[in-house]
Amino acid sequence: MTAVRPVAGARTSSGPTAEAAASVVAAVHAATCRRAILVGVAAAAVVLVAATAALLLGAAGVSAPDLVAALTGRADPTTNLVVFRLRLPRVVAAVIAGVGLGLGGALFQSTLRNPLASPDILGVTGGASLAAVTAMLLFGLTGPAVSLAAFAGALAVAAIVWALAWRDGLTGIRFVLVGIGVASIVSGLLGWLITRAEIREAPAALVWMVGGVSSIGWDELAIAGAALAVVLALAAVFSPRMPLLALDDDTARGLGVDVTRSRLIAILLGVAAVAVATALTGPIAFVALVAPPVARALAGHGRPSLAASALVGAAMVLVADLVAQHALGGVAVPVGIVTGLIGAPYLLWLIARGNRKGADG
Repeated sequence: MTAVRPVAGARTSSGPTAEAAASVVAAVHAATCRRAILVGVAAAAVVLVAATAALLLGAAGVSAPDLVAALTGRADPTTNLVVFRLRLPRVVAAVIAGVGLGLGGALFQSTLRNPLASPDILGVTGGASLAAVTAMLLFGLTGPAVSLAAFAGALAVAAIVWALAWRDGLTGIRFVLVGIGVASIVSGLLGWLITRAEIREAPAALVWMVGGVSSIGWDELAIAGAALAVVLALAAVFSPRMPLLALDDDTARGLGVDVTRSRLIAILLGVAAVAVATALTGPIAFVALVAPPVARALAGHGRPSLAASALVGAAMVLVADLVAQHALGGVAVPVGIVTGLIGAPYLLWLIARGNRKGADG
């Protein structure tokens, strides 16, 4: 029986050719990259607008021409004092904190493949708070020493959670459950410290625990900015592995990824980013939890977008600080209170959605 050969140039019934499939994949990738870039540009625009508003608004009136004169070195001493000593450090602190928290949250959630894998919930920011409050109340430390203690506390809690969650590998759900347990212990220790503090010491510790961007000097900002720049550079180098870590472990290993090592690096980078932010401003609640899913939703795809998450985090903190200073009936409150009011309903919704999915099978 003579075999029938396909006519040259004709398509077979097996579907599109490999070249056509590759072109489709490339087109989809290009489209998602373009959308992610647009999201980043939009978030950066929000940051710029919010920062400008923060520099203009306040009891000491600063007009747009005055602001331009100050930024170009032509303003009077009073305007320079308001812009460079009172308002600009607050704006820079909000940007540094927002970028660090947004980046850290994206690294945690994407690496552990769990929307609840936020440094807030896993006790990392709580560890920073515990170490800082301990340094303040028990050892009488102030200034950069408190920030250094907070950084060390965040790293220590992350190491404890990692060690307790490790069982011949690391799974997202185990890491989250262990982190929630450790966070509860940290919260209890914080409460114990506050109750034992003297009356004159407790208010300062309570304000630091909530998270705020006021009363931060340029020296602290320079140190935090330099540290965050190093973390951002390392995250940029590591970012090509993030889409592979978002896959299941077997697929990632099949593509040549050392899953355990890559996950460790990603979590260390996330802890470092969050530790820098928390050491500077205290634990600004829920930014690390909310910023990454907002960035992914705007980008329109499930792949992690570290840059977009960082910029969305900065926009969130800046806008929340504007609300905290000017939109609550003339009463200024720490920015962490506003982000907590925004993030708590989102967390409840996230848990309720997970429960519905579990009930539906």
